[in-house]
Amino acid sequence: MRTAIMGAGSLGTIAGALITKRGGDIVLIDANKEHVQALNEQGATITGTMELNIPVKAITPQEMTGIYDVVLYLVKQTYNDAALKQLLPHLGPDSVVCTLQNGVPEDAVAEIIGIERTLSGTVGWGATYVRPGVSMLTSEPNKMSYDIGELDGSIRERTKKVAELLNLSAETIIVPNLAGIRWTKLIVNATMSGLSAALGCTYGDILDNEKALACAAHIGNEALEIVKARGIKLEPLQGHDLSVLAFQNKQERTAKYPYYKAIYTPHRLLKASMLQDLEKGLKTEIDAIDGVITEWGKKLGIATPISDKVVEIVKGIEAGKYTYQIENLEMFELPEIPEA
Repeated sequence: MRTAIMGAGSLGTIAGALITKRGGDIVLIDANKEHVQALNEQGATITGTMELNIPVKAITPQEMTGIYDVVLYLVKQTYNDAALKQLLPHLGPDSVVCTLQNGVPEDAVAEIIGIERTLSGTVGWGATYVRPGVSMLTSEPNKMSYDIGELDGSIRERTKKVAELLNLSAETIIVPNLAGIRWTKLIVNATMSGLSAALGCTYGDILDNEKALACAAHIGNEALEIVKARGIKLEPLQGHDLSVLAFQNKQERTAKYPYYKAIYTPHRLLKASMLQDLEKGLKTEIDAIDGVITEWGKKLGIATPISDKVVEIVKGIEAGKYTYQIENLEMFELPEIPEA
């Protein structure tokens, strides 16, 4: 079975190294030639909460040959058009592509490669790209996980094969309720990743700042109103049921802060990949993350002021209007809600 990780950035580098270390035969595919060269010459190096160096096989998309049976797809959504068209000639009728991207990407992926070849899943850990060949794991190793599922909710032999492959890097759970786990992860990303990008900080910085934490809580609450309106049942993530984060007044909002700290403290060091993109002068996936909440809010008539502000600030940073700094917190105005 020929397997590959396409989009071997911070997450893909670590996943590929761990899969290789534990006996998997996988090639890492990435468009960054310098990164690919470093991986081949120096191995994949993991720093942070894990210290490891593993020899790996890496290629650029132009070097792909033949058919791949399983592809773990970690390309940023902003590059989907180019990457999926490069991948398409290397997929056979029985090939499977498991998108592990942020947001809700499966429809866009399936539109190009075919719904019959598309699986989807979420990554329950974080990493930061350091330099070519080196990525920093920013989550505790015992808190690394994946949740994957078929678009139709079934569990097939191929689902189990993909789970077995991913299990070599972190605990993998197969979930029939794909929409439920996707929206759970979207809430995780929108609350913390969006703010991390807008404020130029880590998850830990958000947890330690009362106003930032209140903003995160409101983003979560906005998403939960959409989830409720759409009749989606959230799936737990690493044992946490995010539906408990809903609130109607300030007293309830404050009562949710310990839940946020329990969920995100193992990932305190995490710096959102969107912030890493901003640091490099690249466009972010903000439309595919917090932007999903703002768009569904418009469709359903649900107010999403904090999510809207995150999108506005991140796009403003992309355009050179703002900079990523904690002082951007002053641009957020918390919604008026009852005291109790």
